[in-house]
Amino acid sequence: MSEVTIYHNPSCTTSRKVLAAIRATGAEPRVVEYLKTPPSRAELKSLLDRMGMTPRALLRRRGTPYEELGLDDPKKTDAALIDAMLTHPILIERPIVVTDRGVRLCRPPEKLAEILP
Repeated sequence: MSEVTIYHNPSCTTSRKVLAAIRATGAEPRVVEYLKTPPSRAELKSLLDRMGMTPRALLRRRGTPYEELGLDDPKKTDAALIDAMLTHPILIERPIVVTDRGVRLCRPPEKLAEILP
């Protein structure tokens, strides 16, 4: 199997399930604990483009500073939302998985099947 990368939060049940499902295929993914090592702006934009998602669609609301930062304001630009995610990586929904078959936000975990060989 080609290289698999997971943007992972070990505290997240869904993220742990997806990581276990990847390992069950025999792959040992590159694990990026994005709360400790956030993606660069270019990397985050690339992930969004490859998933066909807007920054707003990737924002995590629960357990984050989403409301206090006013991120529900429809006037916030994509650049402003990306700035918020880079400053507060907890705002990035997870897990994001990258394979040679594509990039998916694997929420629910069944989305993983779309990009595993």
